[in-house]
Amino acid sequence: MNSSIANQTTVANQTWKWRGYRINYWQQGTSGIPVLLIHGFGAGVGHWRKNIPALSADCRCYAIDLIGFGASVKPTPGSQIDDTFETWSALVRDFCREVIGSSALLIANSIGCVVAMQAAVDEPELVRGLALLNCSLRLLHERKQLTQPWYKRVGAPILQQVLQNKPIGYFFFNQLAKPTTVKKILLQAYGRPASVTDELVDILMKPAADPGAADVFLAFTAYSHGPLPEDLLPHLNCPTIFLWGEDDPWEPIELGREFAKYPAVQEFIALPGVGHCPQDDAPDLVNPILMEWIKKF
Repeated sequence: MNSSIANQTTVANQTWKWRGYRINYWQQGTSGIPVLLIHGFGAGVGHWRKNIPALSADCRCYAIDLIGFGASVKPTPGSQIDDTFETWSALVRDFCREVIGSSALLIANSIGCVVAMQAAVDEPELVRGLALLNCSLRLLHERKQLTQPWYKRVGAPILQQVLQNKPIGYFFFNQLAKPTTVKKILLQAYGRPASVTDELVDILMKPAADPGAADVFLAFTAYSHGPLPEDLLPHLNCPTIFLWGEDDPWEPIELGREFAKYPAVQEFIALPGVGHCPQDDAPDLVNPILMEWIKKF
């Protein structure tokens, strides 16, 4: 077994107040360049539990729960704060300033990649480099729906509209937020079935019981505007690499490969037999790549 996996340790939750809201984060490592880990939709800091021990050996490693996710507070979207990439970008940038105290490398997964790119575009001086793992293509975006098969073009907007009916939406969320359902979804998304453990299911299930979790979920299912990765990539000034699990059923690698053509992208690394969350699915492959990349800064 890879030593970086065998030496997993429990990292204590820490709290930071951002605009009056409670934000949860992890921190490990006392020296070296700062690195900030940003999770994907429905996940949180625990999704990096197999990576932090390895990465923190040579850097100051942080992982953050975006507002609305993990153990961070879940305000009602719209009435208090909008869950948008611009909001999450501001959160990440302020975290770099107020908690880390400097610019940082950002490592992200899924929608977290769009958050990281938005932060790098909004305030380039705070982002030294980006490592993006299976970036969300945002295929349900209003500008991409015309490229989808007819049944998705028609079905996706109808489903989004139906879920905005609160009783229906809450019922749908409650059906999804069950251990057996979550496990089935993970088995579809992961390339290695053995990586889908009860521990992982528990990590993802716990925040779903928090007040406001259903509202955040329903708001994001209706979020079909905002930036696309290809909107942000041309404006990146920092060195960027992509890692992509080849067996991702949600974000097809053949579409992801298009990102390699942008000037800021230095490398596109395909990961055979790996699904949508490479950091958790295959840390034995991902950790060495990230550790070598960090050493270049």
